[in-house]
Amino acid sequence: HPPVTSERSGADVDIILARLKNVKAFERFHPSLLQQICLCGFYECLEKGITIFRQGDIGTCWYAVLSGSLDVKVSETSSYQDAVTICTLGTGTAFGESILDNTPRHATIITREFSELLRIEQREFRSLWEKYHHCMAGLLAPPYGVMESGCNADRLVDFCYSKFESPVKLLVCVPSEKILRAGQILRNAILSRAPHMIRDRKYHLKTYRRCCVGTELVDWQLQQSSCVHSRVQAVGMWQVLLEEGVLNHVDQELSFQDKYLFYRFLDDEQEDASFPTEDERRESQEELQDTLLLLSQIGPDAHLRMILRKPPSERTADDLEIIYEELLHIKALSHLSTTVKRELAGVLIFESHAKAGTVLFNQGEEGTSWYIILKGSVNVVIYGKGVVCTLHEGDDFGKLALVNDAPRAASIEDFNRILRDVEANTVRLKEHGQDVLVLEKSLSSSRTSVQGSSSSHYKYNVMSGTPEKILEHLLEMMRLDSQFTESDSALDDFVLMHCVFIPNTQLCPVLMSQYPFSASQGSEQEKLDYTLNNKRRVIRLVMHWAAVNGDHLQEEDVSGLFLEEFFMAVSNDAKAFPALRDQLTELERIHKVLLRHFSVGEEKLQKRQPIRSNDEILFKVYCCDHTYTTIRVPVAASVREVIGAVADKLGSAEDLLLVGLSSAGEKTIFKPSDMSVFSTLSINGRLFVCRRDQLDSLTTLPEQEGPSTGSLASFELMSSKDVAYHMTSYDWELFHCVHELELIYHTFGRQYVKKTTVNLDLFLRRFNEIQFWVITEMCLCPQLSKRVQLLKKFIKIAAHCKEYRNLNAFFAIIMGLSNPAVCRLSQTWEKLPSKFKKFYVEFENLMDPSRNHRAYRLTVAKLEPPIIPFMPLLIKDMTFTHEGNKTFIDSLVNFEKMRMIANTVKIVRYCRSQRFSPESPLPSKNHPDVWTYIRQLNVIDNQRMLTQLSHGLEPRRS
Repeated sequence: HPPVTSERSGADVDIILARLKNVKAFERFHPSLLQQICLCGFYECLEKGITIFRQGDIGTCWYAVLSGSLDVKVSETSSYQDAVTICTLGTGTAFGESILDNTPRHATIITREFSELLRIEQREFRSLWEKYHHCMAGLLAPPYGVMESGCNADRLVDFCYSKFESPVKLLVCVPSEKILRAGQILRNAILSRAPHMIRDRKYHLKTYRRCCVGTELVDWQLQQSSCVHSRVQAVGMWQVLLEEGVLNHVDQELSFQDKYLFYRFLDDEQEDASFPTEDERRESQEELQDTLLLLSQIGPDAHLRMILRKPPSERTADDLEIIYEELLHIKALSHLSTTVKRELAGVLIFESHAKAGTVLFNQGEEGTSWYIILKGSVNVVIYGKGVVCTLHEGDDFGKLALVNDAPRAASIEDFNRILRDVEANTVRLKEHGQDVLVLEKSLSSSRTSVQGSSSSHYKYNVMSGTPEKILEHLLEMMRLDSQFTESDSALDDFVLMHCVFIPNTQLCPVLMSQYPFSASQGSEQEKLDYTLNNKRRVIRLVMHWAAVNGDHLQEEDVSGLFLEEFFMAVSNDAKAFPALRDQLTELERIHKVLLRHFSVGEEKLQKRQPIRSNDEILFKVYCCDHTYTTIRVPVAASVREVIGAVADKLGSAEDLLLVGLSSAGEKTIFKPSDMSVFSTLSINGRLFVCRRDQLDSLTTLPEQEGPSTGSLASFELMSSKDVAYHMTSYDWELFHCVHELELIYHTFGRQYVKKTTVNLDLFLRRFNEIQFWVITEMCLCPQLSKRVQLLKKFIKIAAHCKEYRNLNAFFAIIMGLSNPAVCRLSQTWEKLPSKFKKFYVEFENLMDPSRNHRAYRLTVAKLEPPIIPFMPLLIKDMTFTHEGNKTFIDSLVNFEKMRMIANTVKIVRYCRSQRFSPESPLPSKNHPDVWTYIRQLNVIDNQRMLTQLSHGLEPRRS
């Protein structure tokens, strides 16, 4: 942003506004207040360990956290040395309101990780407060925040807490207008379409007036809309109505159940309950889909609350899985093991406080519970210091020191019991007094077919260990009588993830050392059997390792030499052990494919081949005067090598920099060790080489601006289905070229594993390309009527992409239409037919990021492969797991982390487990060349330029 706020244009404000709308702290702010914040706020980007201010300082600024997290430290003596961290502020929180009355800061704030902040100076903040204090009060702590009373859904604070007590009764609230209306629409729709569902019912000689049955309500809802995917989801939707009293159980039970139980709509509680009029029937017909969509969005939260209200002893396996899935995405729990999270799922209880100002516990009291905030906010108050911070959704409290430098005196029984149980079931293998393998013991049941009785035995899951000991243990556990991926998933995880903790250069000798291992005791036949089975296990592992690595093995001399040596060893052993001959044949096939030639058969299956690290590419590198030189280097070339190739061509040995220049003029200086940088450029980005003193003089090339006219003339002749088909076909080629290991390299950093991710880079860039293509075409379409037609066409293409299960392109198109430059075109959207508006709203709801994209995940769970998944979300999942868990614990590989990341990678494997081969639609007679168009999208990727074009089409209304 410009340093002087008065220099910000309307386009600047729109860009900032689009970002702030996604910040939780601002979600209830009035649009005009948000706009004022855009005009006066400053962006701050801070590394880990930066002190924002210290306890006792007189403040000058107020802050909101856009990303990252910060520690809040308090000292009893106002000395920084004895300060204690009392909580952590996450994304969406705000702090620094003491500037309103110039009181000293109550705490020291330090960045916990790389963080982005919005800063507002004291004078501007006071001015905003004077004008908008009513809507800002909910964000600030008392005495500035408004202390509300009564039942207000906006002030409701929901918790999970880890002490088992009786389930908390639901608070009796007046239903919100929105949910009351939803109940009326559903009731009228039922009476219009299936009136027999609401009738008097007899049970155990008692008559219940005008009731529905839980199972019938679920059946009916599943038939009404494609947005209702399962019975569990339908239960959550009916639970929303039950929580607000719009639907009631005849015996006042608090949980909706998919059983033969009686429920009654609120309107039917009245003696003179009326039937819907013709107008009401018509309205229910028109509003039913929107109502079901609304309930499908808020149903998962209600379902989770319903489960958390059950006593732990009554929770089913499905219930525990739902809670566990929720816990996976709570930052406060990211450091806990999978086992602890699963155990917590059994003891967490729901608690809600509707009245602001409720005290949960007082300073000095013995702590008995640990809380996680699901919704709402909590103030942390210290005697003599007042409110030191406010905690928000995802934050936890109750287990940290809140008043001094010692932990709170706490007996959080369930939490401590879980930790004790986990430790009791932990087996540690030591060598020279040091842990080398940590296993978790769990009970596994199996049924014996002879006796017909059930027997139990323990299984041992790897938690952590040295790579060698983990491999040794997994080989011992390998079953030779089943499919690899079914019974040996942990070994599959090891093979997928080993590059993170033991590269092939070190793994190959370890594999070779495992192969000749033989028994040292027992009869000759026992020794022979043991040796044979051991060799078969190692051969099987090596074949799987080779299959997973694929062409990547051709890039390493060490791997090639190992396979040669291993193949010879197995060939020799096959003479003594005939049982190895079948495996030798398979090993020989892999050996030939990987080391001698490509499989011609496989090559025909794909139009596009994956790019490999040692493939050579030609690309241009520009100089300051826009002249360029073309160089040929391997894909994996480092920046140092690229600069060397350019210097040779230029005949210059000066100290040169390699710079990525985006179309917006943003410069990225690459480090000498960076690899394959050409694939990391933005869509219209270019590589420049210059001296450091020439950096400021770099300017963008005219070609980087992108097109000046849209492609509507040819694009409007193309069939929407044809476009979606060819788009999916091309996206599938790109997706199929992405190697599983590239996801891991991307997550841990290419520099860390010394590998390239070029195919993944190109696939991720395709997402941006489609997104900017949509925005570009919309912003380069000057006629309003044509723009409306174009908007309809993009919605249709998105719908067809969804049918083809190309969710990556589907998301890219909808995100393009949601871009500020497009969504601000109010005249265009106003003229869009209501049918298409409904489609768009439904698609937007599928993209809803709340509850960790639950709407999208529910949809994908129902799909069969082939699927092109929304790749940025998979990358986000892996990054969250990586950043929230240590790779090494006490110098041992954290294998639990490896398992979690491998599970995400296996989603990609599942999506590609079937070939993409839908029937091609008939080509359009008017424009058969859709194939070429789709593969050469010409776009503007400069957001500022797109926003300016948008304002030119439809200036801001005064």
